[in-house]
Amino acid sequence: MDVLPLIYSHLTDLVIDPVTRQFSGIFDLNGRLGVLFLFVSYTVAYCLFRFRKHRGLTDALSFWQFIGGNRVNFHRSALLDYRYYFVRAILKITLVLPIVGLVDPFILRSGDYIAFFTNLWGARPQPGENLSLSLVYGLGVFLVKDFVHYWAHRAFHSRWLWAFHKVHHSAPVLVPATASRVHFVEKIVEKLTTAVCLGFYAGVFWYACGGEISRYTLFGVTYLVFIFNGLAANLRHSHVWLSFGPVIEHVLNSPAQHQIHHSDAPRHFNKNFGTNLSLWDWMFGTLYVTTAKPESIRFGTRERDHDRYLTIYSLIVTPFVDTARKIILAKRPQPVPPEASKTPYS
Repeated sequence: MDVLPLIYSHLTDLVIDPVTRQFSGIFDLNGRLGVLFLFVSYTVAYCLFRFRKHRGLTDALSFWQFIGGNRVNFHRSALLDYRYYFVRAILKITLVLPIVGLVDPFILRSGDYIAFFTNLWGARPQPGENLSLSLVYGLGVFLVKDFVHYWAHRAFHSRWLWAFHKVHHSAPVLVPATASRVHFVEKIVEKLTTAVCLGFYAGVFWYACGGEISRYTLFGVTYLVFIFNGLAANLRHSHVWLSFGPVIEHVLNSPAQHQIHHSDAPRHFNKNFGTNLSLWDWMFGTLYVTTAKPESIRFGTRERDHDRYLTIYSLIVTPFVDTARKIILAKRPQPVPPEASKTPYS
């Protein structure tokens, strides 16, 4: 059995979205912005509104006001996010997918893990279709992707990559479409690293099980992705405070935790990098848990940057300008104070 075409086809489904999905995103269950998941998220938000209104815990006079009203949903930044959502689809087709598509086969050819282990230890017996193995495999795919996203996210908060990730953090208001305010360079890096790690995982798992194990899906979506997108995932990029409580938030990432991540307050910096799981934040010391009482948060990257990210052009070009400026400054010799010019050996 030639396993490379199988793995490549499999990773294409997992990592490279088909072109036809780019302009039908609202009907795509694989994305959080699908109609179903938007409906679920705002149904949860409405229940929260009714509960807090009944207990006198909100000053909002209507559900529209509760989710931000015109002030948030028609803010200049939100309108930019709506436009960028469609531009990003074009960028994905013209730049992200071709680059990932060119590199991806070479990753797989250099990582034929099944052939390597078969030559080393011999072929494995094939168990055939097995629901238990499919569930375990699907869990592994989910964990690998979430783990990779955690570290990729942390990497883009570093000095040399921050300019590209800053595009996402530049939004002073959060709406579900803000999730798509991601620079194409970040998407390329994320998809390539995911392809490498999933290729390794798939190769090792398939060898251990003696052949391809199908992913268990619900309505064509990997079952854990479906479940987590159903947990009000769209409220992460919103002004609706939904905390899972300090205990659950050590494992699952709540909307409130991601809103903390978008805060411009120094006490919230470099916290809650997880996508679906906050388990990684707990393990690696970046966890910030929340309570049912909303915290006062201002989103964005401080007021001095608000005027720099007001157009689609600036979202795409500004990171390159900032990174080039940083490289030039780093190469320039820095003046040394007289008292620091001497060494211990002078």
